[in-house]
Amino acid sequence: MSQTKPKGNILIVDDVPANLKVLTSMLTEQGYQVRPAINGQVALTAVRETPPDLILLDIVMPGMDGYEVCERLKADEQTRDIPIIFISALDATGDKVNAFTAGGVDYVPKPFQVEEVLARINTHLTLRNLQRSLQEQIAELDAFAHTVAHDLKNPLTAIIGYSDLLSNHVSGLEPEKLETVGHSVHQAAYRAVNIIEELLLLAGVRKRNVELMPLDMACVVGQAQERLKLMIAKYQGEITLPETWPVSLGYAPWIEEVWTNYLSNGLKYGGQPPRLKLGATPQPDGMIRFWVRDNGPGLTPEAQATLFTEFTRLDQVRTEGHGLGLSIVRRIMDKLGGQVGVESEIGQGSVFYFALPGAEENG
Repeated sequence: MSQTKPKGNILIVDDVPANLKVLTSMLTEQGYQVRPAINGQVALTAVRETPPDLILLDIVMPGMDGYEVCERLKADEQTRDIPIIFISALDATGDKVNAFTAGGVDYVPKPFQVEEVLARINTHLTLRNLQRSLQEQIAELDAFAHTVAHDLKNPLTAIIGYSDLLSNHVSGLEPEKLETVGHSVHQAAYRAVNIIEELLLLAGVRKRNVELMPLDMACVVGQAQERLKLMIAKYQGEITLPETWPVSLGYAPWIEEVWTNYLSNGLKYGGQPPRLKLGATPQPDGMIRFWVRDNGPGLTPEAQATLFTEFTRLDQVRTEGHGLGLSIVRRIMDKLGGQVGVESEIGQGSVFYFALPGAEENG
């Protein structure tokens, strides 16, 4: 039987063993993971080793009182955001003011009511989760803006440069040169539009929920190949397909994007000319791993570790050439309950894969 995930990790700091026992028992029964600390120094050590989601903190303790514990935690960038609820027999207005001044988010006087403590814990854990979510969204928005600026700058700069050339020297350009410039402008504009389409897809994947349906993978791969027809011809790529595909569950338009990304990367970074082999391998856990094997130079372990990086860190660890596409692949697989990965060795090529639940396992 699988164990229920704890509702939150709570550190209780009180120098009275009886109080620790009551609070620990009460919160454990409610599904929280609880750690007791008998004094302020033990509490600081426990927090730094494993930061809790919330702290219940007594004020009057020997040595280091609750105010000092709170102030030290709030002075540390690694622990300042942990919500601290004071629970104390001190009930004067000045005591409460001091608690909030030190950085506490709430104050519960002793003797306390169980329902009140649980309600306040639930409220502040909810607020903390919302805060974390907001911070993640802000970080993602910042990375999103950075990525848009970074990826669009090159093609737009090329378009401007070639446009200036045409405006100032069109009469002196030979037909062959004009053809080259026109082709370069077209390629840059196409790249800019493709980036915009990728960003719109990323936004759509984040917001939209879809129903998983059995996939006709041969059809999905065929659509991806059709989209890449010009690229396949340009790179003189050879693509080998299996005779049949196992049936998995997914959402066809998104899986088409995954194949399109994997195939385009294989064409650009595979061998010269690229030879791509596609296949599918059922896994013991009921998932089906779909893969593309290329004949490229392979990837270092460091490069492999950054390929499917979360979007919030793309601006820091972008792997040269692969850009935004693989982060979209990961986002799609996360949304569909699938998996992504790469296996590669220098000089041995690479295998990019994604895994989806098999239809038979879910039938």
